[in-house]
Amino acid sequence: MKVTVVCDVMGEENNGTTVAAANLVRSLVEKGHTVNILCPGAENIDGARLFTVPVCNFGPLNGYVRKNGVQLAKADDTVILKSMDGADIVHVMMPFSLGKRAAVLARRRIIPLSAGFHVMAENVTTHVFMQDFPLANRLTYQSFSRLYRQCRAIHYPTQYLRDLYEGMYGPTNGYVISNGVSEGFRPRTCERPEEYKDRYVVVFTGRYSREKSHALLIDAAAMSRHRDKLQLVFAGTGPLEGELRRRAAKLPVQPVFSFFSREEMTRLLNYADLYVHPAEVEAEGIACLEAISCGLVPVISDSPRCATQAYALDNKCQFRYDSPADLAGRMDWWLDHPAERAACGRKYADFARGRFDRSSCMDQMEEMLLRTAGLEGYAP
Repeated sequence: MKVTVVCDVMGEENNGTTVAAANLVRSLVEKGHTVNILCPGAENIDGARLFTVPVCNFGPLNGYVRKNGVQLAKADDTVILKSMDGADIVHVMMPFSLGKRAAVLARRRIIPLSAGFHVMAENVTTHVFMQDFPLANRLTYQSFSRLYRQCRAIHYPTQYLRDLYEGMYGPTNGYVISNGVSEGFRPRTCERPEEYKDRYVVVFTGRYSREKSHALLIDAAAMSRHRDKLQLVFAGTGPLEGELRRRAAKLPVQPVFSFFSREEMTRLLNYADLYVHPAEVEAEGIACLEAISCGLVPVISDSPRCATQAYALDNKCQFRYDSPADLAGRMDWWLDHPAERAACGRKYADFARGRFDRSSCMDQMEEMLLRTAGLEGYAP
């Protein structure tokens, strides 16, 4: 099978959709398929062929876009058409200008088209401070629908996203498939660093951006009974680091702000005491799945715009998304009950095992693409 994967944002793997695209490409290449990547400037992935389009020029807003760690693609018909030569299927990752134009050209060439629903409206409107305006979000979804209504199949990473889209636009030929967790994220014995021996280590992984709600966790830590021993670890990067550091200055123990390699992350999740996912807007929450796959108990926002709430197996694993005090109370309960925390962690590891394994999820993605391309039973 020859697949063209279209991604408006590519390059550094610092956001969920870019990571999902890279993992899909690597998996398809490993399975013997021919893969073309259509995107703005990026490093190529071994075994795939890269087709590069220009980056959008936003004039005075270029600095703001760079600060958010993304490059948005500008559609170029010549490059788009070249990337589709001989393609059995075109798969679009994001509902922006490059993906939409690629969809139009794929249909003109009568090439089967599928797309992933990885982006929520609030991921866009938050950058113009309109995430709480229903009309702005509805107009954004209408813009997205110009891509999805052309597709033979839509990949939804969570049932939450499928229900969200189909609730607005009706039934689709949808496939609910997680983007998957690397098999390295498993429970294992990891020695805690000496400097954390007498502290409670609480982890959150996510880009330092507004919708991830790091500030709420900082405020909750300040209210915790254990604040003098609470070591927050914010794994990630992003434009709000300076603002978050200033907000955290009030804490007795300063948080760690750092990017962690995969190996470092698995160690951290295996010696931490608790994982908190305070994000108000979340399409899937792979970081949360990585934590529970390691047997770490999560405390998750109950935001109606957060798919991760589906991973709460116990009501004590959820908190009111707009209440630092409620989050502080949940954290304190789990930290005060180590035996219950250990038992719950084992339950989470069992829940995640097999269900979110990346290899299984990528097998399902391959099957979706083959079926959409009309190539069932094909063997590369």
